[in-house]
Amino acid sequence: MTSAEFLDLSVYATFVMVMLSLAIAFVRLALGPTLADRVVALDMMTVTIIAVCGVAAVATGVYALLDVALVLALVGFLATVALARFAERREARQKGDPQ
Repeated sequence: MTSAEFLDLSVYATFVMVMLSLAIAFVRLALGPTLADRVVALDMMTVTIIAVCGVAAVATGVYALLDVALVLALVGFLATVALARFAERREARQKGDPQ
């Protein structure tokens, strides 16, 4: 097995595992009984989509996808912080605390 064949096999296996992870996170997002489960699943989906960008960059040689992954990581972080803040305020409102 040459190094190019090994790289192709590794990229294919990585892509399959990342897609499986994305599917599992989507199921948790759809079924998650609590808001916290859904927030964590959404964050997991963001991380797996960043991984897809990285794998695609290695597979195709289009390294502009790494810039896309970086921007998506920053936006995903901000979204996670915003959703956590929303969940915190929602919980405080249910307990009766004014915020």
